[in-house]
Amino acid sequence: MLKYKCRVCGYIYNPEIGDPDSGIPAGTPFENLPDNWVCPVCGADKTQFVKDE
Repeated sequence: MLKYKCRVCGYIYNPEIGDPDSGIPAGTPFENLPDNWVCPVCGADKTQFVKDE
């Protein structure tokens, strides 16, 4: 699964870990995150994330 990086703060969303603090279970691909999900570090919305090559 692809990782995505926040362009604002550099946080990396790793789908193998998910975002437990936001109720996102491990194994959740970035594309399946809710539209209202935001970066847990800086609060940027999903549009601020790019594929982490």
